[in-house]
Amino acid sequence: MEECTVDNKALTCDQIVEMIPQKRPFRFVDTILEVDENHIVGEYTFRKDEMFYKGHFPNYPITPGVILLECMCQVGVVALGIYLMSQEASGNENMITLFTDAESEFIKAVYPGDKVTIRAEKVFWRRRKMRCKVQMFNESGELVAQATASGMGVKND
Repeated sequence: MEECTVDNKALTCDQIVEMIPQKRPFRFVDTILEVDENHIVGEYTFRKDEMFYKGHFPNYPITPGVILLECMCQVGVVALGIYLMSQEASGNENMITLFTDAESEFIKAVYPGDKVTIRAEKVFWRRRKMRCKVQMFNESGELVAQATASGMGVKND
Protein backbone atom coordinates (compact mmCIF):
# COMPACT_ATOMS: atom_id res chain seq x y z
CA MET A 1 0.00 0.00 0.00
CA GLU A 2 1.29 3.47 -0.81
CA GLU A 3 2.17 5.84 1.99
CA CYS A 4 0.44 9.13 2.61
CA THR A 5 2.72 12.05 3.47
CA VAL A 6 1.68 14.02 6.51
CA ASP A 7 3.76 16.89 7.93
CA ASN A 8 6.90 15.47 6.30
CA LYS A 9 6.42 12.27 8.34
CA ALA A 10 5.34 8.96 6.88
CA LEU A 11 1.74 8.20 7.80
CA THR A 12 0.28 5.16 6.12
CA CYS A 13 -3.25 4.96 4.86
CA ASP A 14 -3.76 2.21 7.48
CA GLN A 15 -2.85 4.70 10.22
CA ILE A 16 -5.49 7.12 8.93
CA VAL A 17 -8.06 4.31 9.17
CA GLU A 18 -6.96 3.60 12.75
CA MET A 19 -7.41 7.28 13.64
CA ILE A 20 -11.08 7.20 12.61
CA PRO A 21 -12.94 7.49 15.94
CA GLN A 22 -15.70 5.04 15.00
CA LYS A 23 -14.81 1.42 15.78
CA ARG A 24 -16.39 -1.94 14.91
CA PRO A 25 -19.25 -2.57 14.72
CA PHE A 26 -19.84 1.03 13.61
CA ARG A 27 -16.74 1.65 11.48
CA PHE A 28 -17.56 1.35 7.79
CA VAL A 29 -14.06 1.80 6.35
CA ASP A 30 -11.79 -1.18 5.64
CA THR A 31 -9.04 0.56 3.68
CA ILE A 32 -7.97 3.93 2.36
CA LEU A 33 -6.54 3.45 -1.12
CA GLU A 34 -5.34 6.99 -1.78
CA VAL A 35 -5.51 10.42 -0.22
CA ASP A 36 -4.18 13.91 -0.85
CA GLU A 37 -5.28 17.45 -0.04
CA ASN A 38 -8.08 17.34 -2.62
CA HIS A 39 -9.50 13.81 -2.58
CA ILE A 40 -9.71 10.44 -0.88
CA VAL A 41 -10.65 6.92 -2.00
CA GLY A 42 -11.63 4.13 0.41
CA GLU A 43 -13.33 0.75 0.43
CA TYR A 44 -15.68 -1.19 2.65
CA THR A 45 -17.23 -4.65 2.42
CA PHE A 46 -20.62 -4.95 4.10
CA ARG A 47 -20.29 -8.16 6.07
CA LYS A 48 -23.21 -10.56 5.97
CA ASP A 49 -23.44 -10.55 9.78
CA GLU A 50 -23.74 -6.75 10.21
CA MET A 51 -26.08 -5.95 13.11
CA PHE A 52 -28.62 -3.99 11.03
CA TYR A 53 -29.40 -6.74 8.49
CA LYS A 54 -31.44 -8.74 11.03
CA GLY A 55 -34.14 -6.08 11.04
CA HIS A 56 -33.68 -4.33 7.68
CA PHE A 57 -35.45 -6.22 6.13
CA PRO A 58 -35.99 -9.76 7.46
CA ASN A 59 -35.82 -12.29 4.59
CA TYR A 60 -34.66 -9.52 2.17
CA PRO A 61 -31.74 -7.70 3.80
CA ILE A 62 -30.48 -4.49 2.19
CA THR A 63 -28.12 -1.90 3.61
CA PRO A 64 -30.03 1.05 5.12
CA GLY A 65 -29.47 4.40 3.41
CA VAL A 66 -28.39 5.95 6.69
CA ILE A 67 -25.58 3.36 6.90
CA LEU A 68 -24.53 4.10 3.31
CA LEU A 69 -24.41 7.80 4.23
CA GLU A 70 -22.38 7.00 7.36
CA CYS A 71 -19.93 4.97 5.27
CA MET A 72 -19.56 7.81 2.75
CA CYS A 73 -19.03 10.36 5.53
CA GLN A 74 -16.51 8.21 7.42
CA VAL A 75 -14.33 8.15 4.30
CA GLY A 76 -15.16 11.49 2.70
CA VAL A 77 -15.44 13.72 5.75
CA VAL A 78 -13.86 12.00 8.77
CA ALA A 79 -10.82 10.30 7.15
CA LEU A 80 -10.13 13.18 4.75
CA GLY A 81 -10.55 15.61 7.66
CA ILE A 82 -7.99 13.65 9.70
CA TYR A 83 -5.56 13.92 6.80
CA LEU A 84 -6.20 17.65 6.27
CA MET A 85 -5.87 18.48 9.99
CA SER A 86 -2.59 16.59 10.10
CA GLN A 87 -1.30 18.87 7.32
CA GLU A 88 -1.86 21.99 9.43
CA ALA A 89 0.30 23.38 12.19
CA SER A 90 0.62 21.37 15.41
CA GLY A 91 -2.15 21.51 17.95
CA ASN A 92 -4.51 19.23 16.01
CA GLU A 93 -3.37 16.02 17.70
CA ASN A 94 -6.50 15.87 19.88
CA MET A 95 -8.92 16.74 17.10
CA ILE A 96 -11.48 14.56 15.36
CA THR A 97 -13.69 15.34 12.39
CA LEU A 98 -17.44 15.00 12.82
CA PHE A 99 -19.90 15.19 9.98
CA THR A 100 -22.46 17.95 10.42
CA ASP A 101 -24.86 17.80 7.48
CA ALA A 102 -25.48 16.07 4.19
CA GLU A 103 -27.71 16.06 1.17
CA SER A 104 -27.82 12.55 -0.25
CA GLU A 105 -29.27 10.43 -3.02
CA PHE A 106 -29.54 6.64 -3.04
CA ILE A 107 -29.58 5.06 -6.49
CA LYS A 108 -29.07 1.29 -6.15
CA ALA A 109 -29.40 -1.19 -3.30
CA VAL A 110 -26.33 -2.48 -1.47
CA TYR A 111 -26.65 -6.04 -0.17
CA PRO A 112 -24.87 -8.13 2.48
CA GLY A 113 -21.44 -9.10 1.15
CA ASP A 114 -21.20 -6.19 -1.30
CA LYS A 115 -17.91 -4.29 -1.52
CA VAL A 116 -18.14 -0.57 -2.21
CA THR A 117 -15.62 2.07 -3.20
CA ILE A 118 -16.07 5.59 -1.85
CA ARG A 119 -14.56 8.56 -3.70
CA ALA A 120 -14.67 12.06 -2.25
CA GLU A 121 -13.55 15.40 -3.64
CA LYS A 122 -12.94 18.34 -1.33
CA VAL A 123 -15.14 21.35 -2.12
CA PHE A 124 -13.68 23.55 0.62
CA TRP A 125 -11.57 23.36 3.78
CA ARG A 126 -10.99 26.31 6.11
CA ARG A 127 -10.87 26.82 9.86
CA ARG A 128 -11.33 23.05 10.32
CA LYS A 129 -14.64 23.12 8.43
CA MET A 130 -15.05 21.16 5.22
CA ARG A 131 -17.48 20.20 2.50
CA CYS A 132 -17.02 17.27 0.11
CA LYS A 133 -18.79 15.68 -2.82
CA VAL A 134 -18.86 11.94 -2.12
CA GLN A 135 -19.80 9.06 -4.40
CA MET A 136 -20.16 5.34 -3.65
CA PHE A 137 -19.72 2.68 -6.33
CA ASN A 138 -20.38 -1.08 -6.32
CA GLU A 139 -17.88 -3.64 -7.61
CA SER A 140 -19.30 -3.27 -11.12
CA GLY A 141 -18.42 0.43 -11.04
CA GLU A 142 -22.05 1.52 -10.86
CA LEU A 143 -22.94 4.57 -8.79
CA VAL A 144 -25.07 3.43 -5.83
CA ALA A 145 -25.20 6.60 -3.72
CA GLN A 146 -23.89 10.14 -3.63
CA ALA A 147 -23.89 13.04 -1.21
CA THR A 148 -22.61 16.48 -0.54
CA ALA A 149 -21.47 16.30 3.07
CA SER A 150 -19.99 18.73 5.57
CA GLY A 151 -18.01 18.31 8.75
CA MET A 152 -15.80 20.08 11.21
CA GLY A 153 -12.85 19.36 13.44
CA VAL A 154 -13.58 19.36 17.17
CA LYS A 155 -11.44 18.72 20.23
CA ASN A 156 -11.34 15.09 21.32
CA ASP A 157 -10.73 15.53 25.04
